Amino acid sequence: MSQEIEIEFKNLLTEAEFNRLLNVLPFPKNARQQINYYFETNNRHLKQSQTALRIRKINNEYRLTIKEPHPEGLLETHDMLTKQEAHQWINGSPTQTTNVFKRLQANQIDLNDLNYYGQLTTDRWMYETEAGAIVVLDYSVYNGHVDYELEVESPTRELGTKVFKYILNNYEIVKKSTPNKIERFFSTLT
Repeated sequence: MSQEIEIEFKNLLTEAEFNRLLNVLPFPKNARQQINYYFETNNRHLKQSQTALRIRKINNEYRLTIKEPHPEGLLETHDMLTKQEAHQWINGSPTQTTNVFKRLQANQIDLNDLNYYGQLTTDRWMYETEAGAIVVLDYSVYNGHVDYELEVESPTRELGTKVFKYILNNYEIVKKSTPNKIERFFSTLT
């Protein structure tokens, strides 16, 4: 099964903090753009179970991902979709997939109950540290909102904590409560 444990640390940034980190840390010159398409049921069943469902488009590839709570972070389960399948999902006719479908069933969610709610577009800069943590800067636009975010993704909680704290302390960035992107997206819906 296409699964992984995601261990990440996040902090919302001001535009000035974002630009400072972009200029002083070894990020590439150009960002990679990704678009997240978000799904939920009318009664917010996914949110109630602390689960999220999205399709992420990078270049011309579409990946369906369900994120679920896990003791170490988040359990991510993936399926690749064709462009046609992704458009079926977005247009209200989700197709059954191998891995994500099993997780939806385990969460007692019927494909017919899923609705598309909108998209969030991110310009992403990232680099990998020598120790193996990935440092990410995201500039995201959704529902008339813009935000800036620092993420550290790590193979271990210990390494992620060390890299995250180093960046916050070394560049005098105040730690902020940072909901994940899907929570920020849904908070802007009326």
